[in-house]
Amino acid sequence: MKKLFMIVSAMIFAAALAGCTEKKPDPADRFSEYVELWNKQDFDGMYGYLSADAKASVSKQDFTERYKKIYGDLKINNLNVSFKKPKEDKQKDGEGAQYGFTATMDSIAGPIEFGHDAFLVKEERDKKEDWYVDWNTAYIFPQLGMGDKISLSMQTPERGEIFDRTGNPLATTGLVYEVGVVPKDMEGQEAETIAQLGKLLNMAPESIEKAVKASWVKPDYFVPLKKVSMNDEALIAELIKLEPVQTKKVESRIYPYGAAAAHLVGYVGKVTAEELEKLEGKGYSSGDMIGKRGIEQVFEEQLRGQPGIQIVINKDAGGQEILAEKPVVDGQPVKLTIDAELQMNITAQMNGEVGAAAAINPKTGETLALVSSPTFDPNQVVFGMSAAEWKALDENPNKPLNTRFNKKFAPGSVIKPIVAGAALTANALNPADVMNVKGLKWQKDASWGGYFVTRVHEAANVNLEKALVFSDNIYFAQTALKMGKEGFTEGMKKFAFEEDFGYPFPLQASQIGSLDKDILLADAGYGQAQLEMNIVHLAAAYTPFLNTGNMIKPVLLLDDQHGQVLKEQAISPEAAATVGPILRKIVSDPGGTARAAEIKGYPLSGKTGTAEIKAAQGETGKENGWFVAYNAEAGDILVAMLVEDVQKRGGSQIPVKLVKNVFIEAGKK
Repeated sequence: MKKLFMIVSAMIFAAALAGCTEKKPDPADRFSEYVELWNKQDFDGMYGYLSADAKASVSKQDFTERYKKIYGDLKINNLNVSFKKPKEDKQKDGEGAQYGFTATMDSIAGPIEFGHDAFLVKEERDKKEDWYVDWNTAYIFPQLGMGDKISLSMQTPERGEIFDRTGNPLATTGLVYEVGVVPKDMEGQEAETIAQLGKLLNMAPESIEKAVKASWVKPDYFVPLKKVSMNDEALIAELIKLEPVQTKKVESRIYPYGAAAAHLVGYVGKVTAEELEKLEGKGYSSGDMIGKRGIEQVFEEQLRGQPGIQIVINKDAGGQEILAEKPVVDGQPVKLTIDAELQMNITAQMNGEVGAAAAINPKTGETLALVSSPTFDPNQVVFGMSAAEWKALDENPNKPLNTRFNKKFAPGSVIKPIVAGAALTANALNPADVMNVKGLKWQKDASWGGYFVTRVHEAANVNLEKALVFSDNIYFAQTALKMGKEGFTEGMKKFAFEEDFGYPFPLQASQIGSLDKDILLADAGYGQAQLEMNIVHLAAAYTPFLNTGNMIKPVLLLDDQHGQVLKEQAISPEAAATVGPILRKIVSDPGGTARAAEIKGYPLSGKTGTAEIKAAQGETGKENGWFVAYNAEAGDILVAMLVEDVQKRGGSQIPVKLVKNVFIEAGKK
């Protein structure tokens, strides 16, 4: 019995001792836990640490939602709330505790950092004492009072301009008229006014009516409908005759060269929801303008600049405080090597013909013009086009919205000088050797079945000069076969086929295609089979004939180094010296395919080409006409032009005449 008593006594003593040594709640530990939740942005968990007074001032829902909204709207990331627990904490024995903490974070307006004091109080809950944070809004930001509001103030940067080589603006910001109506001024004449406006502005009456009846509109509000160029004086005069119509001068993106540079320069438009999703974190918001195509799109980041942003605390008692600020950075200009006058000249000569043209300086590589035809007016796009106008453009069979100068096409016979240069360099061709093929068609052997290479003119004793002057397909088919698959491929790659040569405007890479069959190799020799080139590459591929065999890199930016060699000795100097003079004879010789391009006193050299686009031999297909020309003596302009669907209209003679006119007009300047 005595032993049992001793055991019970020991147990009672141990329990009492445990009660005496139970760890007291520590305010520093509690605040450390709170900070850990804060860094995780676990606002639900943080609320459980608030004091009774703090909870009385804010509900859990309001606390959680406010933190989440502020951090979300300000794009807070890299949050680091730091609290260093003291080694000796004399506060934990009292009823209140105070600790300093620091907070750093990144925001939409740049870094934010601050220090603040946290207050904790001891409270009993569920018969247990613990420490709780005596929270208030200053914990979010020290400047933020209970009734204060946080807002963002945005400053839009000035968009950079786009210039041609002489400083002419291709895209700029200027004043236009914004045409609109005040609903109360239309009372009693709504239908008549809307009908008249529809005709003058080329807008559907339903669109005008919808704008006027939008939810935000009040009777005395100005309702904008469309922008109009200040140069369109006749239209403005008609519009202001209508009493309810008003005009305001507003800033807008303007394209002084209009349709002539539309595909090159592009245009801007309002950012879409899909674009906003892709550009998240880059400072775009609904209503912002963004480059939609062309240089405006390619150089969007440089042209746009960086918006200025302020995080503003609007005080409940009045006034404001700036919490963080990122200054506005205006966009930078883009200066092109383009000659705006030549750009207009080529566009005018093409006059809506379906095709493309590129003009370069063959010595420096500077791109002087990039034209896609037919075209459209980018000003009308920016000012506002009706659904009917967009539909007409989109459904136009000639596809004026399609940019053609960056696409690849079968080059046809304009590849022949390039093949000749490659074959001469590889010693696969002797310019004096002759080919004797009778008739207008030829095949290697019976293994080709019913397939033949055809030519336009029958000729005997065809050497390199005759083959180029008369554009003999059979001669170049045989030349490609002599080179062989590997030799032909190597020769084309020396001309940068299948390479991205760093051109700023995205180009479809020129391709050699499959040469696995002799027929494909033979056809590639005169620019058919699967061989395809974009017109910028084609223009650059003729530069070795003016640069002792070196291929010059085409450039588009004025500040880029000019005269860069893209391919050193793309062909040998001897090959360049052999082929170059023959290209002059193609124009000057009475039997030359480009004789129609001859200009008295202006020694033009060039090569014509017609590429057939069809599924199989014997079929009637589409034909594209080509012409590449330059003045070897001046060496300052080389023009390559493609015109589609030239069958039964004169073939390559169409671009021949157009390019001739380009040089004549350029010579007048």
